[in-house]
Amino acid sequence: MATIELTKENFTDIIESNDIVLVDFWASWCEPCKMFEPIFEKASDKHTDVAFGKVDTEAQPEIAGAFGIKAIPTFMVFRDQIGLLSESGVLTEETLDSVIQQVKDLDMDEVRAELAKHEAEQKKNGCGCNCDCDD
Repeated sequence: MATIELTKENFTDIIESNDIVLVDFWASWCEPCKMFEPIFEKASDKHTDVAFGKVDTEAQPEIAGAFGIKAIPTFMVFRDQIGLLSESGVLTEETLDSVIQQVKDLDMDEVRAELAKHEAEQKKNGCGCNCDCDD
């Protein structure tokens, strides 16, 4: 499967319409991004059951800002519309394949249960934000 250029117009639709989405935040001037690009493309050809999207942080600053992207390349993984991983830097082909397999193997009912438990603890502690603080 070829990679999809993600924009503010299609980002939400791609996340919502695919079980697993891998997102590469990049920029044309970024040398590490250029190193990661063929690894990401090869994985997209190998894992045709996964959606692979690329966000050009220069052209789509709203998306990069919404996810707090501070370094590129940054690689994110979504499954069932839940963000599971955000990692900056270049991943090797082996690491990327391993991450994809681990995401495929996840028990998403267990993940949702853990998220619900965490959210309940935040509400109990009076924290309305989406963090681990004690506010």
